[in-house]
Amino acid sequence: MSPTKSYLGVDVGTFETKGVLVDDAGTVLAMATRGHGISTPADGHVEQDADLVWWAEVAAVCRDLMASDGAKNTVVQAMAVSAIGPCVLPIDENLRPLRPGILYGVDTRANEEIELLRDRLGDEEISRRSGNSLTSQSAGPKIMWISRNEPEVAAKTRWYVTSQSYLVAKLTGEVTMDHGTAGYFHPLYDLGAQQWDVAGCEDFVELAQLPRVTWATEIAGTVTPEASVETGVPEGVPVLVGTTDSPAEAVGAGVVAAGDIMMQYGSAGYMINVLAAPQPSADLWAAPFVFPGTFVAAAGTATAGTITRWVADLLDLDSTQGDAAMFSALIELAQQSPPGARGLLMLPHFSGERTPLQDPLARGVIHGLTLGHTRADVARAAIEGIAHSLSHAFLSFDDAGLPTGTITAIGGGTKNSILLASVSAVTGKDQVSIESVGAAFGDAVLAAYASGRFSSPQECMEWIRVKARQEPDPAISAVLVADHADYRELYEATRQLSHRRAVRG
Repeated sequence: MSPTKSYLGVDVGTFETKGVLVDDAGTVLAMATRGHGISTPADGHVEQDADLVWWAEVAAVCRDLMASDGAKNTVVQAMAVSAIGPCVLPIDENLRPLRPGILYGVDTRANEEIELLRDRLGDEEISRRSGNSLTSQSAGPKIMWISRNEPEVAAKTRWYVTSQSYLVAKLTGEVTMDHGTAGYFHPLYDLGAQQWDVAGCEDFVELAQLPRVTWATEIAGTVTPEASVETGVPEGVPVLVGTTDSPAEAVGAGVVAAGDIMMQYGSAGYMINVLAAPQPSADLWAAPFVFPGTFVAAAGTATAGTITRWVADLLDLDSTQGDAAMFSALIELAQQSPPGARGLLMLPHFSGERTPLQDPLARGVIHGLTLGHTRADVARAAIEGIAHSLSHAFLSFDDAGLPTGTITAIGGGTKNSILLASVSAVTGKDQVSIESVGAAFGDAVLAAYASGRFSSPQECMEWIRVKARQEPDPAISAVLVADHADYRELYEATRQLSHRRAVRG
């Protein structure tokens, strides 16, 4: 029997690394995972070790896949790696990390640098160049933070890379970054020209310290002999430039063309509206997408799934049977409380908030507690609070005048029926949940596309399977639309107090 073709995809998420081997029909032949955590060495600092977490887990997952029964009698045509981002990782000329990777918008350390850059460049120039305002999602201020706070690291830095850039470099020896991720390195990337621009920032970063920028679907290089030994992936397999986890997961869900909309229900929330041309907005992130000639308006929240874990621990739900059982118990408990949680309202701003508030000092609130409230009410209020946060971000598309239709829903949170129903109730949108193993599958789709398996992005839909559809429930909408107005008012009413206490504490 002649060997069959296969495609390898690996994704490093906030708490898990997952890899898949997929055949020419889109069937998953093998899957492997590794779990990890985050490091929070100081308030607002969120990091991961690039070698012990990112590379070690990618290598282990690849070894598992290549040793699996599914890998027998198959030839890997290409592989793609995605990872959380935009991250900032300084590396030396030998590709060695000089410090842990600084994570995406959940890391809020660079607030002072944001203000310094705003004063230096001006908001108008920042917007003109990058199509964005500076926020905790911006990688540029974090590079400036390293220069100001860790000058010994900055002096040794040959390149500032992101997570998947580092992994691709370890696999191939080539230092690259996709346009989609570079688009979040504001103010160092010119969105219109689609190239690096460090004007006014030369004191903390040189043009030569930024990776070669190209499209996610391009081939960065091939697996080196050294990487082959560590990963088990055959030497010479083409490796894509790749992208961050959310665009990869979007591709794996069939979100590939202008007009497609994705909402990712993960540890944090993330959503993209695919466009044919960049459309900057004060409240949204504008960036290139995965395929040449495509762009996104994107939004994100600071917390989502992390809140359900927090509240499950708070309510002392049994975790001995694994996370899936614990979260099922949380949903069952929340179902004992009606929509609206009997008057309880939660602001889930436990790590600040991103779109549209862009407020790293926002804080969590549970409002309306009485002696009559139960554990079920708290569970329901937490889930609905996440829904309000996600909906608030999503409705920014409407505020910016961008068209919105059916939402493609992806991520672990799609298993939470209360959460899905609540988001549809507030936004008034239908949602289609996709049967997918996540961003790693999207990486495999990209590898197949780059290998010529598909002649256009739209043909990738051959591999996509719909799991379920969620429509707005008028009865739930009647409660939660009113609650959403109160949610927004509650934030404004507590903002100054939260800021004052966050600074004090």
